[in-house]
Amino acid sequence: MSQSTRQRRPTPASSDTPSSSQYSKLDKRRTSSSSSGDGDDGVGLGWAMPLMALGLLRYMSATTNIIHDCDEVFNYWEPLHYLIYKSGFQTWEYSAQFALRSYLYVLLHGLVGWPASWWFGVEKVQVFYAVRFFVGVLSVIADAALVVALSRKYGKRLASYALALLCLTSGCFFASTSFLPSSFAMYAMSLSSAFYLLEKPHMAVATAATGVILGWPFSILAFLPVTLLSLRRSFKKTFLSGAIASVIVLALSVLTDYYYYKKWTSSLLNLLFYNVLGGGESHLYGTEGPMYYLQNGFNNFNICFVLALVFPIMLLLRITRKKYVLDLVVVLLPIYIWLGFMTLQPHKEERFLYPIYPLVCVAAAAFIDSIPDIFRDVYGSHDDSILVKLSKYIRPVILGVILCVSHARTFSLINGYSAPLEIYKHLDYHEDSGMGSTLCVGGEWHRFPSSFFIPDYVAHVRWIDDGFRGLLPFPFNSTLGGTSAAPTYFNNKNVASPEQYLQDLEQCTLLVELHLQRPHLYRGSDLSTWEVVAALPYLDRELSPTIHRSFFVPYQWMQKNVFGLYKLLRRIPQSE
Repeated sequence: MSQSTRQRRPTPASSDTPSSSQYSKLDKRRTSSSSSGDGDDGVGLGWAMPLMALGLLRYMSATTNIIHDCDEVFNYWEPLHYLIYKSGFQTWEYSAQFALRSYLYVLLHGLVGWPASWWFGVEKVQVFYAVRFFVGVLSVIADAALVVALSRKYGKRLASYALALLCLTSGCFFASTSFLPSSFAMYAMSLSSAFYLLEKPHMAVATAATGVILGWPFSILAFLPVTLLSLRRSFKKTFLSGAIASVIVLALSVLTDYYYYKKWTSSLLNLLFYNVLGGGESHLYGTEGPMYYLQNGFNNFNICFVLALVFPIMLLLRITRKKYVLDLVVVLLPIYIWLGFMTLQPHKEERFLYPIYPLVCVAAAAFIDSIPDIFRDVYGSHDDSILVKLSKYIRPVILGVILCVSHARTFSLINGYSAPLEIYKHLDYHEDSGMGSTLCVGGEWHRFPSSFFIPDYVAHVRWIDDGFRGLLPFPFNSTLGGTSAAPTYFNNKNVASPEQYLQDLEQCTLLVELHLQRPHLYRGSDLSTWEVVAALPYLDRELSPTIHRSFFVPYQWMQKNVFGLYKLLRRIPQSE
Protein backbone atom coordinates (compact mmCIF):
# COMPACT_ATOMS: atom_id res chain seq x y z
CA MET A 1 0.00 0.00 0.00
CA SER A 2 2.78 2.41 0.98
CA GLN A 3 4.54 1.85 -2.34
CA SER A 4 1.46 2.88 -4.31
CA THR A 5 0.75 6.00 -2.24
CA ARG A 6 1.76 9.23 -4.01
CA GLN A 7 3.45 11.81 -1.71
CA ARG A 8 3.27 15.55 -2.34
CA ARG A 9 6.55 16.35 -0.52
CA PRO A 10 9.80 14.40 -0.13
CA THR A 11 10.20 12.52 3.11
CA PRO A 12 12.91 13.60 5.57
CA ALA A 13 14.85 10.45 4.76
CA SER A 14 15.47 11.76 1.25
CA SER A 15 16.93 15.07 2.40
CA ASP A 16 20.51 13.89 1.89
CA THR A 17 19.84 13.08 -1.78
CA PRO A 18 19.12 15.44 -4.67
CA SER A 19 15.62 16.84 -4.63
CA SER A 20 13.08 14.39 -5.98
CA SER A 21 11.30 17.25 -7.69
CA GLN A 22 14.36 17.89 -9.87
CA TYR A 23 13.91 16.00 -13.18
CA SER A 24 17.26 14.51 -14.14
CA LYS A 25 18.51 12.54 -17.13
CA LEU A 26 18.54 9.43 -14.96
CA ASP A 27 14.86 9.99 -14.16
CA LYS A 28 14.22 10.30 -17.89
CA ARG A 29 16.02 7.05 -18.56
CA ARG A 30 14.05 5.18 -15.90
CA THR A 31 10.77 6.58 -17.17
CA SER A 32 11.69 5.80 -20.76
CA SER A 33 12.64 2.23 -19.95
CA SER A 34 9.33 1.64 -18.20
CA SER A 35 7.25 3.07 -21.04
CA SER A 36 6.01 1.20 -24.03
CA GLY A 37 8.55 2.97 -26.19
CA ASP A 38 6.12 4.03 -28.92
CA GLY A 39 6.81 7.68 -28.30
CA ASP A 40 3.09 8.52 -27.75
CA ASP A 41 3.53 9.20 -24.03
CA GLY A 42 5.67 12.31 -24.64
CA VAL A 43 8.80 10.72 -23.18
CA GLY A 44 10.65 9.83 -26.37
CA LEU A 45 10.49 10.19 -30.10
CA GLY A 46 8.40 7.63 -31.95
CA TRP A 47 9.04 6.46 -35.50
CA ALA A 48 6.84 9.01 -37.26
CA MET A 49 8.97 12.13 -36.80
CA PRO A 50 12.36 10.58 -37.74
CA LEU A 51 10.88 8.80 -40.76
CA MET A 52 9.16 11.93 -42.03
CA ALA A 53 12.10 14.29 -41.46
CA LEU A 54 14.74 11.91 -42.81
CA GLY A 55 12.47 10.88 -45.69
CA LEU A 56 12.06 14.48 -46.81
CA LEU A 57 15.78 15.27 -46.62
CA ARG A 58 16.84 12.02 -48.30
CA TYR A 59 14.36 12.73 -51.09
CA MET A 60 15.97 16.14 -51.55
CA SER A 61 19.39 14.51 -51.54
CA ALA A 62 18.38 11.89 -54.11
CA THR A 63 17.10 14.55 -56.51
CA THR A 64 19.87 17.15 -56.07
CA ASN A 65 23.00 15.27 -55.01
CA ILE A 66 25.99 15.43 -57.30
CA ILE A 67 28.36 12.54 -57.95
CA HIS A 68 31.37 13.11 -55.73
CA ASP A 69 33.65 10.30 -56.86
CA CYS A 70 34.28 8.70 -60.25
CA ASP A 71 34.57 5.33 -58.49
CA GLU A 72 30.84 5.56 -57.81
CA VAL A 73 30.21 5.80 -61.54
CA PHE A 74 32.67 3.31 -62.98
CA ASN A 75 32.64 0.67 -60.23
CA TYR A 76 28.92 0.66 -59.45
CA TRP A 77 26.66 2.66 -61.78
CA GLU A 78 28.32 1.30 -64.92
CA PRO A 79 28.20 -2.41 -63.94
CA LEU A 80 24.56 -1.90 -62.94
CA HIS A 81 23.86 -0.31 -66.32
CA TYR A 82 25.50 -3.30 -68.03
CA LEU A 83 23.39 -5.78 -66.05
CA ILE A 84 20.22 -3.94 -67.06
CA TYR A 85 20.97 -2.72 -70.59
CA LYS A 86 23.97 -4.86 -71.69
CA SER A 87 26.17 -1.81 -72.22
CA GLY A 88 28.45 0.17 -69.94
CA PHE A 89 32.03 0.68 -68.86
CA GLN A 90 34.17 -1.93 -67.13
CA THR A 91 37.12 -1.19 -64.83
CA TRP A 92 40.09 -3.49 -64.28
CA GLU A 93 38.68 -4.47 -60.88
CA TYR A 94 35.79 -6.17 -62.69
CA SER A 95 38.05 -8.09 -65.04
CA ALA A 96 37.74 -11.82 -64.35
CA GLN A 97 41.52 -11.89 -64.06
CA PHE A 98 41.36 -9.80 -60.86
CA ALA A 99 37.70 -10.06 -59.73
CA LEU A 100 38.03 -7.54 -56.90
CA ARG A 101 34.42 -6.35 -56.96
CA SER A 102 31.38 -8.35 -55.94
CA TYR A 103 28.38 -8.35 -58.22
CA LEU A 104 26.17 -9.12 -55.21
CA TYR A 105 26.29 -5.49 -54.05
CA VAL A 106 25.44 -4.29 -57.57
CA LEU A 107 22.74 -6.95 -57.89
CA LEU A 108 21.04 -5.66 -54.73
CA HIS A 109 20.43 -2.36 -56.50
CA GLY A 110 19.35 -4.21 -59.61
CA LEU A 111 16.29 -5.34 -57.65
CA VAL A 112 15.11 -1.77 -58.11
CA GLY A 113 16.89 -1.02 -61.38
CA TRP A 114 15.24 -3.83 -63.42
CA PRO A 115 11.60 -3.02 -62.49
CA ALA A 116 12.34 0.69 -62.97
CA SER A 117 13.74 0.02 -66.46
CA TRP A 118 10.55 -1.84 -67.40
CA TRP A 119 8.40 0.95 -65.99
CA PHE A 120 10.25 3.94 -67.47
CA GLY A 121 11.26 2.34 -70.76
CA VAL A 122 13.83 4.43 -72.64
CA GLU A 123 13.99 7.09 -69.90
CA LYS A 124 17.15 5.75 -68.32
CA VAL A 125 17.71 8.88 -66.23
CA GLN A 126 14.56 8.00 -64.29
CA VAL A 127 16.04 4.57 -63.54
CA PHE A 128 19.12 6.31 -62.14
CA TYR A 129 16.99 8.34 -59.75
CA ALA A 130 14.85 5.33 -58.83
CA VAL A 131 17.99 3.56 -57.60
CA ARG A 132 18.98 6.71 -55.73
CA PHE A 133 15.59 6.75 -54.01
CA PHE A 134 16.19 3.14 -53.00
CA VAL A 135 19.51 3.86 -51.29
CA GLY A 136 17.88 6.92 -49.72
CA VAL A 137 15.18 4.67 -48.22
CA LEU A 138 17.86 2.39 -46.77
CA SER A 139 19.44 5.45 -45.16
CA VAL A 140 16.10 6.64 -43.78
CA ILE A 141 15.35 3.29 -42.14
CA ALA A 142 18.81 2.92 -40.60
CA ASP A 143 19.09 6.48 -39.30
CA ALA A 144 15.50 6.52 -38.02
CA ALA A 145 16.23 3.35 -36.04
CA LEU A 146 19.29 5.03 -34.54
CA VAL A 147 17.28 8.11 -33.53
CA VAL A 148 14.53 6.00 -31.94
CA ALA A 149 17.12 3.96 -30.05
CA LEU A 150 18.77 7.13 -28.74
CA SER A 151 15.39 8.47 -27.67
CA ARG A 152 14.48 5.34 -25.73
CA LYS A 153 17.89 5.12 -24.11
CA TYR A 154 18.76 8.76 -23.39
CA GLY A 155 15.65 10.84 -23.94
CA LYS A 156 14.00 13.05 -26.51
CA ARG A 157 16.43 15.98 -26.45
CA LEU A 158 19.54 14.03 -27.43
CA ALA A 159 17.58 12.14 -30.09
CA SER A 160 16.14 15.38 -31.50
CA TYR A 161 19.58 16.97 -31.76
CA ALA A 162 20.94 13.86 -33.47
CA LEU A 163 17.97 13.83 -35.86
CA ALA A 164 18.55 17.44 -36.87
CA LEU A 165 22.23 16.78 -37.55
CA LEU A 166 21.56 13.56 -39.46
CA CYS A 167 19.09 15.44 -41.64
CA LEU A 168 20.97 18.62 -42.41
CA THR A 169 24.73 18.20 -42.07
CA SER A 170 26.34 18.20 -45.50
CA GLY A 171 28.26 14.97 -44.95
CA CYS A 172 25.14 12.91 -44.22
CA PHE A 173 23.14 14.74 -46.88
CA PHE A 174 25.56 13.70 -49.63
CA ALA A 175 26.73 10.30 -48.36
CA SER A 176 23.20 9.02 -47.73
CA THR A 177 22.31 8.72 -51.43
CA SER A 178 25.69 7.75 -52.86
CA PHE A 179 25.87 4.37 -54.60
CA LEU A 180 28.98 3.23 -52.74
CA PRO A 181 29.90 0.31 -50.43
CA SER A 182 31.10 2.83 -47.85
CA SER A 183 27.59 4.32 -47.83
CA PHE A 184 26.13 0.84 -47.36
CA ALA A 185 28.54 0.33 -44.46
CA MET A 186 27.25 3.65 -43.08
CA TYR A 187 23.66 2.35 -43.13
CA ALA A 188 24.81 -0.82 -41.39
CA MET A 189 26.68 1.24 -38.78
CA SER A 190 23.54 3.22 -37.91
CA LEU A 191 21.37 0.11 -37.73
CA SER A 192 23.91 -1.95 -35.81
CA SER A 193 24.36 0.86 -33.28
CA ALA A 194 20.59 1.14 -32.92
CA PHE A 195 20.23 -2.58 -32.19
CA TYR A 196 23.03 -2.36 -29.64
CA LEU A 197 21.36 0.53 -27.80
CA LEU A 198 18.04 -1.32 -27.92
CA GLU A 199 19.78 -4.27 -26.23
CA LYS A 200 19.45 -6.62 -29.18
CA PRO A 201 23.09 -7.69 -29.49
CA HIS A 202 22.41 -10.61 -31.85
CA MET A 203 20.79 -8.24 -34.36
CA ALA A 204 23.62 -5.74 -33.95
CA VAL A 205 26.26 -8.31 -34.87
CA ALA A 206 24.22 -9.78 -37.74
CA THR A 207 23.80 -6.29 -39.19
CA ALA A 208 27.49 -5.55 -38.76
CA ALA A 209 28.43 -8.78 -40.54
CA THR A 210 26.12 -7.94 -43.44
CA GLY A 211 27.53 -4.43 -43.72
CA VAL A 212 31.10 -5.73 -43.80
CA ILE A 213 30.62 -8.61 -46.26
CA LEU A 214 28.00 -7.12 -48.57
CA GLY A 215 29.29 -3.58 -48.27
CA TRP A 216 32.87 -2.71 -47.44
CA PRO A 217 35.16 -5.39 -45.90
CA PHE A 218 37.63 -2.88 -44.47
CA SER A 219 34.92 -1.32 -42.30
CA ILE A 220 35.20 -4.35 -39.99
CA LEU A 221 37.51 -2.28 -37.80
CA ALA A 222 34.77 0.30 -37.22
CA PHE A 223 32.27 -2.41 -36.23
CA LEU A 224 34.60 -4.05 -33.68
CA PRO A 225 33.52 -2.15 -30.51
CA VAL A 226 29.81 -2.91 -30.92
CA THR A 227 30.55 -6.48 -31.98
CA LEU A 228 32.81 -7.27 -29.03
CA LEU A 229 30.50 -5.73 -26.44
CA SER A 230 27.50 -7.47 -28.00
CA LEU A 231 29.30 -10.80 -27.70
CA ARG A 232 30.05 -9.98 -24.09
CA ARG A 233 26.36 -9.43 -23.37
CA SER A 234 25.07 -12.66 -24.89
CA PHE A 235 27.81 -14.73 -26.42
CA LYS A 236 26.05 -17.84 -27.69
CA LYS A 237 23.03 -16.27 -29.36
CA THR A 238 25.04 -13.32 -30.67
CA PHE A 239 27.84 -15.48 -32.05
CA LEU A 240 25.39 -17.79 -33.82
CA SER A 241 23.49 -14.84 -35.26
CA GLY A 242 26.66 -13.24 -36.60
CA ALA A 243 28.00 -16.53 -37.92
CA ILE A 244 24.76 -17.41 -39.72
CA ALA A 245 24.52 -13.94 -41.29
CA SER A 246 28.17 -14.12 -42.37
CA VAL A 247 27.84 -17.58 -43.93
CA ILE A 248 24.63 -16.68 -45.79
CA VAL A 249 25.94 -13.41 -47.23
CA LEU A 250 29.35 -14.88 -48.04
CA ALA A 251 27.74 -17.85 -49.80
CA LEU A 252 25.50 -15.53 -51.81
CA SER A 253 28.55 -13.46 -52.73
CA VAL A 254 30.53 -16.50 -53.93
CA LEU A 255 27.58 -17.86 -55.94
CA THR A 256 26.95 -14.47 -57.52
CA ASP A 257 30.62 -14.10 -58.40
CA TYR A 258 30.60 -17.56 -59.96
CA TYR A 259 27.55 -16.69 -62.05
CA TYR A 260 29.08 -13.48 -63.44
CA TYR A 261 32.82 -14.24 -63.48
CA LYS A 262 32.20 -17.83 -64.65
CA LYS A 263 34.73 -19.21 -62.18
CA TRP A 264 34.83 -20.09 -58.51
CA THR A 265 36.26 -17.05 -56.77
CA SER A 266 35.55 -14.74 -53.86
CA SER A 267 35.78 -11.05 -54.64
CA LEU A 268 35.88 -10.40 -50.88
CA LEU A 269 39.03 -12.48 -50.41
CA ASN A 270 40.55 -11.15 -53.66
CA LEU A 271 40.10 -7.59 -52.43
CA LEU A 272 41.62 -8.37 -49.04
CA PHE A 273 44.57 -10.21 -50.59
CA TYR A 274 45.22 -7.39 -53.04
CA ASN A 275 45.14 -4.63 -50.42
CA VAL A 276 46.71 -6.46 -47.48
CA LEU A 277 48.98 -9.24 -48.72
CA GLY A 278 49.59 -7.68 -52.11
CA GLY A 279 50.33 -4.25 -50.74
CA GLY A 280 47.49 -2.65 -52.68
CA GLU A 281 49.78 0.00 -54.18
CA SER A 282 47.24 2.64 -53.23
CA HIS A 283 49.82 5.34 -53.91
CA LEU A 284 49.13 4.76 -57.61
CA TYR A 285 45.82 6.57 -57.13
CA GLY A 286 47.12 9.56 -55.18
CA THR A 287 48.23 10.30 -51.64
CA GLU A 288 47.20 12.97 -49.15
CA GLY A 289 48.71 14.46 -45.99
CA PRO A 290 47.71 13.71 -42.38
CA MET A 291 45.36 16.72 -42.19
CA TYR A 292 43.22 15.59 -45.11
CA TYR A 293 40.42 13.98 -43.09
CA LEU A 294 40.36 16.76 -40.52
CA GLN A 295 39.90 19.33 -43.28
CA ASN A 296 37.22 17.27 -45.02
CA GLY A 297 35.50 16.56 -41.73
CA PHE A 298 35.24 20.26 -41.00
CA ASN A 299 34.02 21.04 -44.52
CA ASN A 300 31.27 18.42 -44.28
CA PHE A 301 30.29 18.87 -40.62
CA ASN A 302 31.83 22.23 -39.58
CA ILE A 303 31.52 22.76 -35.81
CA CYS A 304 29.72 19.42 -35.49
CA PHE A 305 32.96 17.62 -36.38
CA VAL A 306 34.92 19.62 -33.80
CA LEU A 307 32.40 18.83 -31.06
CA ALA A 308 32.50 15.14 -31.95
CA LEU A 309 36.29 15.13 -31.58
CA VAL A 310 36.12 17.02 -28.30
CA PHE A 311 33.42 14.81 -26.77
CA PRO A 312 35.93 12.24 -25.35
CA ILE A 313 37.50 15.06 -23.32
CA MET A 314 34.17 15.55 -21.55
CA LEU A 315 34.18 11.85 -20.75
CA LEU A 316 37.72 12.01 -19.38
CA LEU A 317 36.74 14.97 -17.21
CA ARG A 318 33.80 12.89 -15.89
CA ILE A 319 31.34 15.56 -17.06
CA THR A 320 29.06 13.19 -18.95
CA ARG A 321 30.10 9.82 -17.59
CA LYS A 322 27.06 9.55 -15.33
CA LYS A 323 24.68 9.86 -18.26
CA TYR A 324 26.39 7.91 -21.00
CA VAL A 325 28.33 5.37 -18.97
CA LEU A 326 29.36 2.56 -21.33
CA ASP A 327 26.83 2.05 -24.11
CA LEU A 328 27.12 5.38 -25.90
CA VAL A 329 30.90 5.30 -25.50
CA VAL A 330 30.98 1.92 -27.25
CA VAL A 331 28.77 3.24 -30.06
CA LEU A 332 30.95 6.32 -30.59
CA LEU A 333 34.33 4.63 -30.23
CA PRO A 334 34.49 3.77 -33.98
CA ILE A 335 34.83 7.48 -34.78
CA TYR A 336 38.23 7.72 -33.17
CA ILE A 337 39.45 4.23 -34.11
CA TRP A 338 38.46 4.65 -37.76
CA LEU A 339 39.69 8.23 -38.06
CA GLY A 340 43.07 7.30 -36.59
CA PHE A 341 43.43 4.21 -38.77
CA MET A 342 42.44 5.92 -42.02
CA THR A 343 44.71 8.89 -41.30
CA LEU A 344 47.68 6.53 -41.25
CA GLN A 345 46.89 5.29 -44.78
CA PRO A 346 48.69 7.16 -47.59
CA HIS A 347 45.75 6.95 -50.02
CA LYS A 348 42.85 8.99 -48.68
CA GLU A 349 39.43 9.69 -50.08
CA GLU A 350 36.48 11.49 -48.57
CA ARG A 351 34.17 8.48 -48.97
CA PHE A 352 36.41 6.36 -46.74
CA LEU A 353 34.96 8.17 -43.71
CA TYR A 354 31.32 7.56 -44.67
CA PRO A 355 30.83 4.65 -42.22
CA ILE A 356 31.27 6.91 -39.20
CA TYR A 357 29.28 9.91 -40.46
CA PRO A 358 26.11 9.14 -38.41
CA LEU A 359 28.22 8.62 -35.29
CA VAL A 360 29.79 12.05 -35.74
CA CYS A 361 26.27 13.49 -35.53
CA VAL A 362 25.47 11.48 -32.40
CA ALA A 363 28.71 12.51 -30.67
CA ALA A 364 28.09 16.19 -31.45
CA ALA A 365 24.48 15.87 -30.27
CA ALA A 366 25.67 14.34 -26.99
CA PHE A 367 28.13 17.21 -26.53
CA ILE A 368 25.45 19.85 -27.15
CA ASP A 369 23.03 18.07 -24.83
CA SER A 370 25.66 17.99 -22.07
CA ILE A 371 26.61 21.67 -22.12
CA PRO A 372 24.66 22.51 -18.91
CA ASP A 373 26.44 19.63 -17.18
CA ILE A 374 29.74 21.45 -17.63
CA PHE A 375 28.51 24.15 -15.27
CA ARG A 376 26.83 21.70 -12.92
CA ASP A 377 29.83 19.42 -12.54
CA VAL A 378 32.68 21.90 -12.83
CA TYR A 379 31.24 24.86 -10.96
CA GLY A 380 28.84 23.01 -8.69
CA SER A 381 25.87 24.96 -10.02
CA HIS A 382 22.25 23.93 -9.66
CA ASP A 383 19.45 23.96 -12.24
CA ASP A 384 18.14 27.29 -10.91
CA SER A 385 21.53 29.04 -11.19
CA ILE A 386 22.10 31.72 -13.82
CA LEU A 387 25.01 29.81 -15.37
CA VAL A 388 22.95 26.69 -15.97
CA LYS A 389 19.98 28.66 -17.30
CA LEU A 390 22.23 30.56 -19.72
CA SER A 391 23.95 27.37 -20.83
CA LYS A 392 20.59 25.89 -21.82
CA TYR A 393 20.18 28.72 -24.34
CA ILE A 394 23.62 27.99 -25.78
CA ARG A 395 22.44 24.60 -27.06
CA PRO A 396 19.97 25.84 -29.69
CA VAL A 397 22.42 28.58 -30.72
CA ILE A 398 25.19 26.04 -31.43
CA LEU A 399 22.77 23.73 -33.20
CA GLY A 400 21.49 26.61 -35.30
CA VAL A 401 25.00 27.66 -36.31
CA ILE A 402 25.86 24.08 -37.34
CA LEU A 403 22.74 23.76 -39.46
CA CYS A 404 23.17 27.17 -41.12
CA VAL A 405 26.80 26.50 -42.03
CA SER A 406 25.82 23.02 -43.24
CA HIS A 407 23.21 24.53 -45.53
CA ALA A 408 25.83 26.96 -46.84
CA ARG A 409 28.13 24.04 -47.67
CA THR A 410 25.38 21.98 -49.29
CA PHE A 411 24.15 24.91 -51.36
CA SER A 412 27.66 25.72 -52.57
CA LEU A 413 28.42 22.16 -53.71
CA ILE A 414 25.08 21.57 -55.42
CA ASN A 415 25.01 24.88 -57.25
CA GLY A 416 28.72 25.01 -57.97
CA TYR A 417 29.33 21.49 -59.26
CA SER A 418 26.03 20.12 -60.61
CA ALA A 419 26.78 21.04 -64.24
CA PRO A 420 28.11 17.56 -65.28
CA LEU A 421 24.87 15.84 -64.26
CA GLU A 422 22.72 18.52 -65.85
CA ILE A 423 24.64 18.94 -69.11
CA TYR A 424 24.32 15.25 -70.01
CA LYS A 425 20.55 15.52 -69.60
CA HIS A 426 20.58 17.91 -72.55
CA LEU A 427 21.55 15.02 -74.81
CA ASP A 428 17.88 14.00 -74.81
CA TYR A 429 17.04 17.16 -76.74
CA HIS A 430 19.53 16.67 -79.57
CA GLU A 431 18.49 13.42 -81.16
CA ASP A 432 18.80 15.20 -84.50
CA SER A 433 22.55 14.56 -84.20
CA GLY A 434 21.67 11.21 -85.76
CA MET A 435 21.50 7.58 -84.75
CA GLY A 436 24.91 6.03 -84.16
CA SER A 437 26.43 9.26 -82.86
CA THR A 438 29.71 9.19 -80.96
CA LEU A 439 30.09 11.27 -77.81
CA CYS A 440 33.69 12.21 -77.02
CA VAL A 441 34.98 13.15 -73.58
CA GLY A 442 38.53 14.30 -72.83
CA GLY A 443 39.82 15.59 -69.51
CA GLU A 444 36.30 15.47 -68.04
CA TRP A 445 36.14 11.66 -68.10
CA HIS A 446 36.21 11.56 -64.29
CA ARG A 447 32.97 13.60 -64.14
CA PHE A 448 31.11 11.34 -66.55
CA PRO A 449 27.79 10.75 -64.70
CA SER A 450 27.23 7.20 -66.05
CA SER A 451 25.65 5.61 -69.11
CA PHE A 452 22.20 6.16 -67.56
CA PHE A 453 22.48 9.69 -68.98
CA ILE A 454 23.35 8.53 -72.50
CA PRO A 455 20.30 8.24 -74.82
CA ASP A 456 19.93 5.42 -77.31
CA TYR A 457 20.88 7.46 -80.36
CA VAL A 458 24.42 7.79 -78.97
CA ALA A 459 26.07 4.54 -80.00
CA HIS A 460 29.47 5.10 -78.40
CA VAL A 461 31.11 7.12 -75.63
CA ARG A 462 34.84 7.45 -76.34
CA TRP A 463 37.72 8.98 -74.42
CA ILE A 464 40.07 11.38 -76.18
CA ASP A 465 43.61 12.08 -75.06
CA ASP A 466 43.96 15.18 -72.88
CA GLY A 467 47.16 14.11 -71.15
CA PHE A 468 45.92 11.61 -68.56
CA ARG A 469 48.31 8.65 -68.31
CA GLY A 470 46.40 6.36 -65.98
CA LEU A 471 44.25 3.39 -66.98
CA LEU A 472 40.72 4.33 -68.05
CA PRO A 473 37.62 2.10 -68.12
CA PHE A 474 36.73 0.22 -71.33
CA PRO A 475 33.26 -0.80 -72.50
CA PHE A 476 32.20 -4.27 -71.38
CA ASN A 477 33.13 -6.60 -74.24
CA SER A 478 30.29 -9.03 -74.89
CA THR A 479 32.35 -10.78 -77.55
CA LEU A 480 34.96 -11.74 -74.95
CA GLY A 481 32.33 -12.84 -72.45
CA GLY A 482 31.01 -9.63 -70.89
CA THR A 483 31.30 -9.92 -67.11
CA SER A 484 33.43 -13.07 -67.42
CA ALA A 485 35.95 -11.43 -69.77
CA ALA A 486 39.60 -10.90 -68.84
CA PRO A 487 40.76 -8.42 -71.51
CA THR A 488 44.49 -8.03 -72.05
CA TYR A 489 44.27 -4.24 -72.02
CA PHE A 490 43.59 -4.22 -68.26
CA ASN A 491 46.32 -4.13 -65.60
CA ASN A 492 46.50 -3.49 -61.87
CA LYS A 493 49.31 -0.92 -62.10
CA ASN A 494 47.20 2.01 -63.31
CA VAL A 495 49.21 2.11 -66.55
CA ALA A 496 47.39 3.60 -69.54
CA SER A 497 46.46 1.25 -72.35
CA PRO A 498 47.25 2.42 -75.90
CA GLU A 499 43.74 1.35 -76.89
CA GLN A 500 41.85 3.55 -74.43
CA TYR A 501 41.84 6.74 -76.52
CA LEU A 502 40.02 7.42 -79.78
CA GLN A 503 42.63 8.27 -82.40
CA ASP A 504 40.41 9.59 -85.19
CA LEU A 505 38.68 12.63 -83.70
CA GLU A 506 36.68 13.08 -86.88
CA GLN A 507 34.44 10.31 -85.53
CA CYS A 508 33.29 12.58 -82.70
CA THR A 509 29.73 13.79 -83.27
CA LEU A 510 29.30 15.32 -79.83
CA LEU A 511 31.85 16.68 -77.37
CA VAL A 512 31.75 17.49 -73.66
CA GLU A 513 34.32 19.97 -72.35
CA LEU A 514 34.88 22.23 -69.37
CA HIS A 515 36.08 25.67 -70.46
CA LEU A 516 37.92 27.55 -67.73
CA GLN A 517 39.83 30.80 -67.84
CA ARG A 518 43.17 29.29 -68.83
CA PRO A 519 45.85 30.49 -71.26
CA HIS A 520 45.20 27.78 -73.84
CA LEU A 521 42.52 26.93 -76.37
CA TYR A 522 40.06 24.08 -76.02
CA ARG A 523 38.91 21.82 -78.83
CA GLY A 524 35.46 23.33 -78.60
CA SER A 525 36.90 26.81 -79.07
CA ASP A 526 37.04 26.14 -82.81
CA LEU A 527 33.62 27.51 -83.72
CA SER A 528 34.09 26.54 -87.34
CA THR A 529 34.00 22.89 -86.28
CA TRP A 530 31.85 22.88 -83.14
CA GLU A 531 28.65 24.59 -82.12
CA VAL A 532 27.59 24.98 -78.49
CA VAL A 533 24.22 23.32 -77.88
CA ALA A 534 24.23 23.69 -74.07
CA ALA A 535 26.43 25.43 -71.50
CA LEU A 536 26.16 25.64 -67.73
CA PRO A 537 28.30 27.45 -65.12
CA TYR A 538 30.83 25.38 -63.20
CA LEU A 539 32.73 26.63 -60.17
CA ASP A 540 36.44 27.16 -60.85
CA ARG A 541 38.08 25.68 -57.76
CA GLU A 542 41.55 27.02 -58.45
CA LEU A 543 40.62 30.66 -59.02
CA SER A 544 37.89 30.95 -56.37
CA PRO A 545 38.67 31.90 -52.73
CA THR A 546 38.60 28.91 -50.37
CA ILE A 547 35.95 30.24 -48.01
CA HIS A 548 33.60 31.34 -50.77
CA ARG A 549 33.84 28.17 -52.85
CA SER A 550 33.44 25.95 -49.78
CA PHE A 551 30.49 27.76 -48.20
CA PHE A 552 27.70 29.86 -49.62
CA VAL A 553 27.97 33.42 -48.31
CA PRO A 554 24.86 35.48 -49.17
CA TYR A 555 25.40 38.30 -51.68
CA GLN A 556 29.03 37.25 -52.18
CA TRP A 557 28.97 33.71 -53.55
CA MET A 558 28.40 34.74 -57.16
CA GLN A 559 30.55 37.86 -56.96
CA LYS A 560 33.60 36.37 -55.25
CA ASN A 561 33.76 33.02 -57.05
CA VAL A 562 35.01 32.43 -60.58
CA PHE A 563 33.03 30.20 -62.93
CA GLY A 564 33.84 28.32 -66.10
CA LEU A 565 31.39 26.86 -68.59
CA TYR A 566 30.56 23.18 -68.84
CA LYS A 567 29.68 22.70 -72.50
CA LEU A 568 27.96 20.19 -74.72
CA LEU A 569 29.10 20.77 -78.30
CA ARG A 570 28.05 19.28 -81.61
CA ARG A 571 30.13 18.95 -84.73
CA ILE A 572 28.99 21.25 -87.52
CA PRO A 573 28.26 19.25 -90.66
CA GLN A 574 30.71 20.13 -93.43
CA SER A 575 29.15 21.15 -96.72
CA GLU A 576 30.10 19.11 -99.77
